[in-house]
Amino acid sequence: MANPFSSLFSNLLKKQGASVLGIDIGSSAIKVVQLRKEKGKAILETYGELALGPYAGVEIGRATNLPQEKVIEALADVLKESNVTTKDSGISIPSASSLLSFIHMPVSDKAQLDAMVPIEARKYVPVPISEVSLDYWPIPKEENSFSEFERTSSDRAQKDVGTDILLVVIHNDVLNRLSTISQSTGLSTAFFEIEIFSSMRSVVEQSLDAELVFDMGAGSTKLYIIDRTILRSSHTINRGSQEITLALSRSLNIPVGEAEHIKRTIGASPLPEHKNIREIIELNLDYIFSETNRVIASYQRKYNKNISRVILTGGGSLLKGFLEAARSRFQTEVVLGDPFSKTEAPAFLAPVLKNAGPEFAVAIGIALRRLQELD
Repeated sequence: MANPFSSLFSNLLKKQGASVLGIDIGSSAIKVVQLRKEKGKAILETYGELALGPYAGVEIGRATNLPQEKVIEALADVLKESNVTTKDSGISIPSASSLLSFIHMPVSDKAQLDAMVPIEARKYVPVPISEVSLDYWPIPKEENSFSEFERTSSDRAQKDVGTDILLVVIHNDVLNRLSTISQSTGLSTAFFEIEIFSSMRSVVEQSLDAELVFDMGAGSTKLYIIDRTILRSSHTINRGSQEITLALSRSLNIPVGEAEHIKRTIGASPLPEHKNIREIIELNLDYIFSETNRVIASYQRKYNKNISRVILTGGGSLLKGFLEAARSRFQTEVVLGDPFSKTEAPAFLAPVLKNAGPEFAVAIGIALRRLQELD
């Protein structure tokens, strides 16, 4: 679905500064967001979304694994239909195409870490180190908590020795594929960024509290715990919104396309006449919510700190009744992510953008980073 307001934006928002583009190539859709900076504010120029199912010969809403040439075709289509006017862009890297590991290193000196991390990474990477790109970030210590190393160490007096780090690994083939996609669509791509960091930038505010970003896509649900704006935990549940569609199709004995329509239009409606549909949906959500609560409980035990808020992102969280269902299952505040709140657009579009927000968290986060780099 391309942005119906793109031509309107072109008229209302005359380009005054450099425009940038955030691109989120997901498993079921491509999302794009074009921003420019004016007087220190991020101005929304256009945005768009295009389902990938038809490019794979399957229904809209289904997760896909498209060949490179089909992704290029789809990206070119959404750029055209959304009236994108800039080539200056960043592109997200799916979490499934990266490896995030939290590990303990027995040293703290940066020079020593630079030398030792690639060696330690071999324990976690199932391919030769020469075939991947890796980076790491030291994680500040939390009071009243122990790293996994420290929890198993017989000598708690060693608590202040060493450094916990976040290790990030991406296969070079993934980066080469994204580079080819960018070049083939005529884009000038400044960087590739793992989607988790893009989402954090767009929906997480500066806070001393621990928060969980709940990102429900078509094929999986990603959970990120952020504490003091630092990523502390990452977990993937291999179930997403398409599982609900397939369950409705099986249970109601209807085509998948019709099941997807019912999911989008009726969802987990509280109306008595939709009880059967609601029960099928809730049954599938139960597993995802239970796994999420397990991740929350594990973090709270480890760091002796409660999760203050759950932020819902991803297209799956837009299911009717989903917010209410999540609030009934999580013992903390639950809100829908509102990444468009970090941009400015005509006031009458506010309701539309607020409703669409959770789906565009990654694309907006990418565009915001590119704007920051142009300062």
